[in-house]
Amino acid sequence: MLPREKAQQCEPEIKHRTAPPAGAPKVNELLKDAIHGRARVLMSAVNYGEVYARILHDYGTEHALTSMHAINPLPIEILDVTPQRALGAADVKVNYKLYYVDSFAAALAIEHKARLVTSDSDFRKLGHNLSVIWLKV
Repeated sequence: MLPREKAQQCEPEIKHRTAPPAGAPKVNELLKDAIHGRARVLMSAVNYGEVYARILHDYGTEHALTSMHAINPLPIEILDVTPQRALGAADVKVNYKLYYVDSFAAALAIEHKARLVTSDSDFRKLGHNLSVIWLKV
């Protein structure tokens, strides 16, 4: 799972106008591990759409499309939402009072017994039920 900040890092014009996010070195390390087959980087299609919406809102269509195009060659597996995953996300939402979109990220990490990579403190609500790699903001 990757934070929306990664999309900003990937887009060249945004990158030179703002400093890279504090979590960028850790994300880069995880992506390198994925390239070398030492790790898998998974993202729900719902969260992929959330990244696009955030960039679209903040920077407009051209930047959003360019950013998403820059993400495509990265070793990130975008996983579809299935009825089972939708129900899993709903369970997480209700049990931990997360936003539904965030619940997809948590449910995917739970499904794959993976660590969630985030800077979003809302995921602290899951306590020890989810392994998290915390990014600095």
